[in-house]
Amino acid sequence: MELELPPEPEKPLNSDCCGGGSCCPCVWDVYYEKYREWQDACHKLKESQKAENDSKDS
Repeated sequence: MELELPPEPEKPLNSDCCGGGSCCPCVWDVYYEKYREWQDACHKLKESQKAENDSKDS
């Protein structure tokens, strides 16, 4: 059974950022935070799947 991962967050367009540095949070800050959360979620799912497979092999 193939592991179903959550969808990767959508990267903002360059035009979504004003480039002024005064937005708080910047669209890129939001994206990178969501991306890190996505990476963590994928890692946890993969580790969980690995542990499940290892327990079946025992």
